[in-house]
Amino acid sequence: LFVVLCSSKAFAQQTESGYGISFAPLVEKLIDGVVNISTVHASENNDIKPEIISANEFINEYFVQDEGGHTSLGSGFLIDPQGYIITNNHVIDGADEIIVKTVDDTQYNAKIIGYDKMTDLALIKIDSDKPFPFVKIGDSDKLKVGDWILAIGNPFGLGNSVSAGIVSAKSRDIDAGSYDNFIQTDASINQGSSGGPMFNMSGEV
Repeated sequence: LFVVLCSSKAFAQQTESGYGISFAPLVEKLIDGVVNISTVHASENNDIKPEIISANEFINEYFVQDEGGHTSLGSGFLIDPQGYIITNNHVIDGADEIIVKTVDDTQYNAKIIGYDKMTDLALIKIDSDKPFPFVKIGDSDKLKVGDWILAIGNPFGLGNSVSAGIVSAKSRDIDAGSYDNFIQTDASINQGSSGGPMFNMSGEV
């Protein structure tokens, strides 16, 4: 236990009770840089806007796609103070409207800067008079199997949610295309977390 606690000081602090370690200090530094993304797909006769739904309506509204249009949910992360956001391409693909919500519940209309379907990456942008909090990009080549990681996203549209795990494997080939080289983790990542970041213990994506 002594060895574990000493080696963990670089990325986590002991809890107030003195038992175990906490990722809270790292999460507090990172969570403002993660955003929720809603995308609206509308037809001529059915323009559906994003709205909060009750738990009873969740299954029908979230998992069933309307013929005329639908609202999908995903995540993303700010990479600079000007409002540039990285997410997955499939989160914003074909969207008529993109709404980004920051951790303080402020909503912004986003525009697409660029996207690449082969790597499933997209770059979008939001604008404000004030600089945005952002996170830094790390070097995935330096990751080792067994390293601790944190995942932050918006599973099921419930707002910023944090899960922890380790790097379970690297260079996974799952027949997903030309750039099939994935990092596997045992951290919980649910639907709606697409586009959200995975952090190392230095707070880098």
